[in-house]
Amino acid sequence: MWRIILDALPSLLGGLALFIFGMNFMGEGLQKAAGEKMRHILKILTKNPLIGILVGMIVTTVIQSSSATTVMVVGFVSAGLMSLRQAIGVIFGANIGTTITAWLVSIKLNEFAFHILAIGFIVFFFSKNQRIKFIGQIFFGFGMLFVGLNIMSDAMKPLAGSVEIQNLMASVSNNRVLGVIIGTVVTAIVQSSSAVIAVIQKLALAATPDGLPLISLTAAIPLVLGSNIGTTITAVLASIGASLNAKRAALVHVLFNLIGSILFIFFVPQAAWVVGQFMGSVAADNMDVAIANFHTFFNVVNTIIMLPLISVLEKVVCRIFRGEELMVETSLANIDPKVFGTPSIAMNLAVNELKQMSKFVQGMVRSARQSIVASDLTAVEETSRLEDIVDMLRREVVDFLSKILTHSLTPGQSVRLTGLMRIAHDIEKMGDNCKDISEIAQNMINARIAFSEAAIGEINEAFLDIEQITADMRKALEDGDIEAAKNVLRLEARFDERERTLRERHIERLNKGECKPAAAINFLELIHYIERITDSCKNVAEAVMDDLSHKLFSEHDTKQIPAGKHA
Repeated sequence: MWRIILDALPSLLGGLALFIFGMNFMGEGLQKAAGEKMRHILKILTKNPLIGILVGMIVTTVIQSSSATTVMVVGFVSAGLMSLRQAIGVIFGANIGTTITAWLVSIKLNEFAFHILAIGFIVFFFSKNQRIKFIGQIFFGFGMLFVGLNIMSDAMKPLAGSVEIQNLMASVSNNRVLGVIIGTVVTAIVQSSSAVIAVIQKLALAATPDGLPLISLTAAIPLVLGSNIGTTITAVLASIGASLNAKRAALVHVLFNLIGSILFIFFVPQAAWVVGQFMGSVAADNMDVAIANFHTFFNVVNTIIMLPLISVLEKVVCRIFRGEELMVETSLANIDPKVFGTPSIAMNLAVNELKQMSKFVQGMVRSARQSIVASDLTAVEETSRLEDIVDMLRREVVDFLSKILTHSLTPGQSVRLTGLMRIAHDIEKMGDNCKDISEIAQNMINARIAFSEAAIGEINEAFLDIEQITADMRKALEDGDIEAAKNVLRLEARFDERERTLRERHIERLNKGECKPAAAINFLELIHYIERITDSCKNVAEAVMDDLSHKLFSEHDTKQIPAGKHA
């Protein structure tokens, strides 16, 4: 038996690698072809869990990964872009959407795998049009997926003739808990339930000499249940170091699959019977379809069971992860297309979004400092995650403001609109600079390069100044505080002198041999990015002062903003 397994293992692993690569490559092509639509779909969520389930299904069907959808959701929840209740609905839907891969595997396209691969290759590598190129990528990944399946199928055929392996599969069939454990562990390692279920499907298609499937449906069901549990590990890893609500969202994903699997493990024969009744008959040649049917059946039924219990599930995860977390309102709630006809109110809504952006950027400055001063990779990841959110918000704000231009504006409103667009751009640049700083930290950690203690001390002091400047910038923007805006200008002018001093001291340390040459370029780049953050703060402060000078940022206007939470 072991000789047969060892002989089949290289082809099995190689086929699995091609399958995962093809699935990821196809998903990447689908995401590129869809552009920003997937993120936009996530942003139109309402508090209705049914809409969340639908959105989760759509996004996961397109990107071909429930783990990727859940990780995205964890990121949005961590940043305050999505409530925990909204996230629960999306997670439910993601589990249904991921079953599409099992259906793709069950499609009988084995003979056309290389044809699809060849067409995709030609279109992807020779097309000049970007959108057509993405379509080629989709076909190339789709073909690669089936090539991997064919290799796995061929590798499994010799296994079906081994009496020992038949007995092993029978033992899994007789021990449901063992099947769940095997499915969970293997999926946690591979980090793709779709790939593991595809292997199970191909294993089930390998018929024994008696014409029976190598693995029965009752044996495959516990493996599929375990695979659904194992796939939650990705979201759990993504939630490490994230916010309280992000940890809760990851736990919801675990509980959803865990509770559903525990319930179904007691009804394996009944579930197999339902699938058999739906299909008419389950035989060796359609076992892959039977498994795809069960995978969908399990996630749909589990969602129906859990849907009325969303509030209970929310309370449970909040009890496990105790604490209060402020939910920040963002464009998901503040931007309202219906107010375009009233430019003054529309621009005040945009100001609310700029306040949220400034809050996120202030957090990025802290994370960037931590990444450099403490060589903290978690802070690097946090900075990168927040930068994605700031970029997204900037796009939404600018798009919103651009639509206001189609309406008649007073000269003062035109000035204000230009200033708000300028503020959005400068806040985003601050985020970009923070990410640049965190990337320097990551490169230094990877290369095991460190600044001297003197350099770290100076960097820390510089960041303390930056944090004060960003705090004043945010106060000026949020409260229309003219003194805070003026203080930003004073601190920025003072920092220009500090930048020169930092460069001179660094050169002195380098000449004395106190600083390693490898760290020299990193230090100079770091100071450059820090100085650019102060420039952006200055630009925002000047825009606010200009706004105030035209008396547009007035108490009267701010009262028109609909009630809601401010940053």
